[in-house]
Amino acid sequence: MNQIWEIIDGAGAASGTFTPVNVILSLLLAFILGQVLAWVYYFTHSGLSYSKNFVQSLVLITVVVAIIMAVIGNNVITAFGLMGALAIIRFRNVVKDTRDIVYIFCSLVVGMAAGSQRYTIAIIGTVILSLISIYLHLTNFGSHRPHNGFLRFVSSGHIDTGHPAMAVLNRFCGNFTLISAQDEGTGGGVEYAYQLIIRNARKNEQLLTELDEVDGIGNINLVMQEQLLEV
Repeated sequence: MNQIWEIIDGAGAASGTFTPVNVILSLLLAFILGQVLAWVYYFTHSGLSYSKNFVQSLVLITVVVAIIMAVIGNNVITAFGLMGALAIIRFRNVVKDTRDIVYIFCSLVVGMAAGSQRYTIAIIGTVILSLISIYLHLTNFGSHRPHNGFLRFVSSGHIDTGHPAMAVLNRFCGNFTLISAQDEGTGGGVEYAYQLIIRNARKNEQLLTELDEVDGIGNINLVMQEQLLEV
């Protein structure tokens, strides 16, 4: 048991030796922790920018960095040589989401810790980063949505506060704000656009159904904020 704890605590890195057993253990640990980061990213991801290749790259980056750290070892000359070789590479992929950049850095740091045989730091760091990411996802931390929906429809005439459509919106929405009312010309009706705070998004279909049943209302279109912003 003491030998296991010595390996976990990075005894190999402290003594400056990189035996085949230690290297294999480092790569296996990097692979496992890379999988953990990838699964957390998969679970907490939202929006339309999901990429299978990026998720797989998180695992590969962790292992590759662990290999680089094993190659460098305690040799400063080798470290500078690898820096020069890597500087030649040009990365032209544009990362649209800053959250993706954070996960890339996480993979790099975990791979460095595993490759340098600082196993305790690698494991604890991965667990803490994963828990923080899951917490931020479940609590929806940082979201600011004064309005969570955008409604557009065409009315055969002008709408006042006593119109049946207003009664429907009052029943399903905590608040709604008129953005625009555009007259489409002779016989074309009036196109209305509203920002909504919907009480229960699960009742969106019922909202659309009841609006469609109101006389003179047509061409109804409802878009939620997640569809507008999480791209």
